[in-house]
Amino acid sequence: MDLLAAQLAVSRATLYRVAGSRDALLGNALWALGDRLLGQARATRRERGTDGVIEVSRRFYDRMRASRPMRCFVDSEPQTAARVLFTPSGEVHRRAILVQRDIFVETGAGAASPDLFGLAFLYVRIMESVLYSELFSGSDVEFRIAERALRALLDG
Repeated sequence: MDLLAAQLAVSRATLYRVAGSRDALLGNALWALGDRLLGQARATRRERGTDGVIEVSRRFYDRMRASRPMRCFVDSEPQTAARVLFTPSGEVHRRAILVQRDIFVETGAGAASPDLFGLAFLYVRIMESVLYSELFSGSDVEFRIAERALRALLDG
């Protein structure tokens, strides 16, 4: 935050007043990256229903795994990454749930669910588990493994 304040030519107090906290600032930056990559994945979707949701998720997974800034951040600051990505301090998880709910609506998936927010919550947690598997277990998990669980959640 000191370096960023200096680069922006503002005081630390001003930076904290605007950003709120380091976690909030990181959360906003990570969300901007993720939202851009997710938007690209959504824009190229061809399928509807469960297949459309899975198509968007696979494309997003591929883009996120290829993102050097994201990989660098997760590798260099795993505890901060986990806190910002998975807890309310960074708001990333909550935003991801809301967007996932929108993806269900736009693809027509999950229509039978009386609780799209709850369905989106579970879907996002599975996606987080595969996207950031190294934070949980130290090893990578391929999307094809998670795809079975994601389909079961949507079709079950």
